[in-house]
Amino acid sequence: MPLLTVPVIDIGPYFRGGEAAKREVAREVNRACEEIGFLVINGHGVDARLSERMFATSREFFDLSLEEKLRIEQRLNDAPRGFSPIAAEGVAYSLLKRAPGDLKESLSIGQVAVPDDDYYRNPAAGSSFAENRWPERPRELKALYTEYFRVMERLAVSLMRIFALALELPETYFDRKIDRHISGFRVINYPDQPVEPLPGQLRAGEHSDYGTLTILRHDNPDRAGGLQVFTRAKEWVDVPVVAGSLVINLGDMMQRWTNDRWVSTMHRVVNPPRDQALASRRMSMVFFHAPNYDAIIECLPNCSEADNPPRHTALTCGDYIRMKISRQVNFESGEARDTN
Repeated sequence: MPLLTVPVIDIGPYFRGGEAAKREVAREVNRACEEIGFLVINGHGVDARLSERMFATSREFFDLSLEEKLRIEQRLNDAPRGFSPIAAEGVAYSLLKRAPGDLKESLSIGQVAVPDDDYYRNPAAGSSFAENRWPERPRELKALYTEYFRVMERLAVSLMRIFALALELPETYFDRKIDRHISGFRVINYPDQPVEPLPGQLRAGEHSDYGTLTILRHDNPDRAGGLQVFTRAKEWVDVPVVAGSLVINLGDMMQRWTNDRWVSTMHRVVNPPRDQALASRRMSMVFFHAPNYDAIIECLPNCSEADNPPRHTALTCGDYIRMKISRQVNFESGEARDTN
């Protein structure tokens, strides 16, 4: 019977144990990736004190006046860099679905140390390595975000190696495809909701993520109005609340790479009940991992057979990400269609 809830997996043995321990972690991860596309991990090694400092400093930023935050407003149709105000985006747009803008605001960055090299500067890179837009306050924010981004980079490499083992590939199979990655990082603030949302308006509309995997941490996961996953039983279920854990979900590129063996699951962030709307603020730190912009996303060598040919057209990571982000921030009503 397929998983109908998000499993909690301790990946610590992957780092501490031998080959047998690594294979057991990979086996558990494979089942989660095949059946629900989400997992909650412990044993990840991310310092809780760093996360606490990140949330405290981010709260300081979001508590600034809108006027001050808008000094670094995200530019339309660019890679996400800077501040995005409430309802300026709608992630459901990425599926060409109509919906009011999401009830969230965010601060986004990309790569924190871009080499002065043709690979990073040539036209094919587009805005993948665009300069980050840092606020003047809080003063410690830039250093903290840079540190956290690098911690997430290292964890993502380990997770991709676990994925490789889960797919019965050499452990370092993906290393050369992600060594110049175009990942992004975003801290999202979901404010209290003193005004009732518009019909169909959520904190984050239903969507799938675009890259390989997403690493998410909540500050107040026990508060109402949180993350939900759409299962194969066609039901929305809450992601488990586990202290100190990280939530991992697959993105579209892993589904395409595995020829739909693994699933990039639809998810959303729901609104709190109206009787809890004035004490519902929550924040999330989200690392969206994506491969090198020129990495070809095509069926892996062991994920197709004569009776199961490749189902997706090969394309580059950069092209796919740009298409999705453009829809997310610049929805054109004429494109809308029913995707159910």
